[in-house]
This record gives sequence, C-alpha cells and structure tokens, in this order.
Amino acid sequence: MIDVVFLVLPDTLLLDLAGPAEAFRLANQALRRRGRAPAFRMRHIGPQPQTASSVGLTVSGLEPLPAGFDPAQPTWLVLLGRPGEVDEVVGATPDWLAARDWLGRAVAPRLAPPGAPAGALRLLTVCSGALLAADAGLLAGRQATTHHELLDGLRRLAPAAKVQANRVFVDDGAVLTSAGITAGIDLALHLVRRHCGEDIAATVAQVMVVFARRGPQASQDSGLLAHRDHLHPALHRLQDAVAAAPAEAWDAARMAAVAHVTPRHLARLFREHTSLSARGWLEQVRATLAAQALRQGRDEREAVALAGFSSPRQMRQALARQRA
Repeated sequence: MIDVVFLVLPDTLLLDLAGPAEAFRLANQALRRRGRAPAFRMRHIGPQPQTASSVGLTVSGLEPLPAGFDPAQPTWLVLLGRPGEVDEVVGATPDWLAARDWLGRAVAPRLAPPGAPAGALRLLTVCSGALLAADAGLLAGRQATTHHELLDGLRRLAPAAKVQANRVFVDDGAVLTSAGITAGIDLALHLVRRHCGEDIAATVAQVMVVFARRGPQASQDSGLLAHRDHLHPALHRLQDAVAAAPAEAWDAARMAAVAHVTPRHLARLFREHTSLSARGWLEQVRATLAAQALRQGRDEREAVALAGFSSPRQMRQALARQRA
C-alpha cells in the first residue's frame, strides 16, 4: 500500500487537497469492489496540528512533520497550493519556512536525482505547491510546471529547473508537478492508471464526472480514458466492461448486450458521443494496450494476446492506423 502524505499549511487550497484525495479514495473503493486490496493509505501532516484552509474550514488531526520516511515504504508526498501572488506566498509565514526547512532535511536526500529511476519516495505538487518545492531546492535539473499565473515566479525560484508552460502536469520520475486546482485530479488519475490499471482509472474518472484530459505525453495517452468525457450511462457501462477485460471477444452483439441497447442504437450513440464507431473505439483501446506492452519489452505474441488482437498482422495494421 502506498502512503499518500498531504502537507497542509495555513490557507491551503481545499480543492488541491480534496480533489486528489477523493481520486485515491475512489480508486480504493473500485479496487475493493473488484475483490482487490486497496492501494492507497492517506495521511495528513503539517507544522501545526490544525489550520484554516483557503475557504475558512479548519483542517485538524494533522500529524507532525516526520523526521524522515521509511525507505522500504512507498510514499508520495503531496505539496498543495495556497492563494496569492508569488511574493505573497513564498516565505511569508513561519509555517512555510518550517515546511521548506523540513523538505530540505527530510525529503531532498531521499529523492532520486533527475534522470534516475524513481525510488520509494516521490514528490507531487499541485498549483503553487511547486513554489514550495522550488524554494526548498527540489526542482533543480527537473522538468516542472505550475499554475500559468505562477510560471515566471517558478522560473525565478528554480532557475536550474526546466519549467514547462501550457502543461496540465509534468512527470519527471521522482517529482511530478501539476498546474492549478483541478489539474491535481488529472495527476491523481495518471498515477491511479499507472499503479492500479486502466479500468480503475476509468472508473474513478467516471464517478468524479471529470474530463479525462491528456497526460504528459501524447504517446502515453490512455486509450481507455479517452472518449470518456460524456455522461451517457450505456456507453460508460460498455467502456467499463471493455476496460476490465479488453482481450475478450467483443463483437457488435456482445457490446450492445452489455450496453443494454440494440447494435444499431449503440452505433448511433458512439457516433454522437465519441465521433467514432464502436469498432473504431475498440481498436483504439487495443492498439494503446499493444503499444504499451511493446514499450515494456513484451514480444509481439504477448502484445497480441494482452490486447485481444487475432494476429500480429492485425495488430500491426491497427497500430499503423492509430499513428496515421
């Protein structure tokens, strides 16, 4: 189980905390419903045992800043945003300074360096949480982003960082940074997909009724999360079923039966809500899974079986169409 540790300071943007936390909670819920163990255990820490959030609601029960983290325990530390301009946020309070110094002592030595495989400890930031990471010296040599209004401030605080504009989030191995507010949900979905699977991430996105946006790189987009920005229950029912078992036989009759509609009506629904045919969407899902399998070092035969293609030739043709 991964410890997801939220660092809560005074005036923390409540949605920066609640959005990702709900995504991880819903992932645990979806895993339990499938008979699998939960993946995430959430903790909340801070310089004070309680503090007021950005909307005035008090967040209490905060653990003290730990002396360190167990090197054998997978841990994601999440730095959250606060309202205000750069000069109003950075170093403006004793709590910020305490958190910055603690990050330098307890976190910086444990983070894998830029370009190295991520270790047990990862750092996640939402919105101006990236400014705290920069102030603590954790972004040097890394790709990073933040809210578009704070990009210049991030560049000043972390001149050795490779600051990326117009990005929902940036995955740089041990450090993952996201833009403002709802981008924290996108980052959480990205991590849920990676650690729990495409079907769990798709379920979480559907329950949260969020637009499943592109990830950090187009080639790594999830075919199972794509075309889920609609609210039609029949299509979601089918897409959930395919996400859970993409390699099974999915002919038009079976897809229509799972969606509880006729094949003709299913074809109309797909055209209306995804601009694809049901067959075209299924091929996109399978091509994504096959490409991922090949990138992971699987041979063609394994990729064909995992994705549900009938032959290597069919898989190669589908991959070519998706690249066109």
